[in-house]
Amino acid sequence: MLGIEGETFGGLYPFAPHHRIVNGVRLHFVDEGRGDPVVLVHGDPTWGFLYRNFIPALARGHRCIVPDHMGMGKSETPAEPYPYRLRDHIANLEALLLDLDVRGATLVLHDWGGPVGLGVAVRHPERIRRLVLMNTWASAVWPGGPLPRLLAMIRSPRGERLTPEVLAAYLAPFPTPASRRALVCWTRDIPLDARAPSYGEMKRIEDDLTRFATIPVLLVWGMRDPVLPPAVLRWWEARYPHAETRELEDASHFLQEDAPEQIVAWIDAFLAR
Repeated sequence: MLGIEGETFGGLYPFAPHHRIVNGVRLHFVDEGRGDPVVLVHGDPTWGFLYRNFIPALARGHRCIVPDHMGMGKSETPAEPYPYRLRDHIANLEALLLDLDVRGATLVLHDWGGPVGLGVAVRHPERIRRLVLMNTWASAVWPGGPLPRLLAMIRSPRGERLTPEVLAAYLAPFPTPASRRALVCWTRDIPLDARAPSYGEMKRIEDDLTRFATIPVLLVWGMRDPVLPPAVLRWWEARYPHAETRELEDASHFLQEDAPEQIVAWIDAFLAR
């Protein structure tokens, strides 16, 4: 947390902080609005701030829950269990949502938030009403481009679109090497083959995706993503042929920054149906 627990970053993130101790780790989450729950799960190297433009609109008619993963945002960065694995993040999110007794949820999942959120969903399909999948994956072997392209994305001009205030908010939780434990672990935990530590967990998730073959699914994709390109969107469409697809031709991997108003409008309409 590093002293940012009450920080609103100049009013950009004005939401009251909430915390639960799960599996011995103090997790932070936003809990705004009333109604059917919408759980928005971030990936790497972000935190709940990624959804700051989603929360006010969605919370008008729904209960928006936005957790920060262990070691990210305003959550604790524990020394153990290090190295953090996919199974640890799944267990944490599962414990949090069970503690909050979340039922009938719509999961909004991005990047690593997909494997984490779906890892919880396949354990508790009766609690899941809808899925919104945005530039994410759930295949046992990494389906995207070569990992070095991650660096190309970070170094690209798209990073210059962020205002100094927004960039400062993204960087605030990670000022020291110790605070960046989770970022290192996420990257190293991507399964590239069956020998990877999290391959088995990812394979179980992939095999259980059929549990959601009949619930509403919305696919929202930034088509200029160098990490998870349109081929991964087609992978999802093959698994969920009933899904609605919305493509953003000029959005990249962090589509929440590129087109927040359009995405929120699509999610709002999806929830209304």
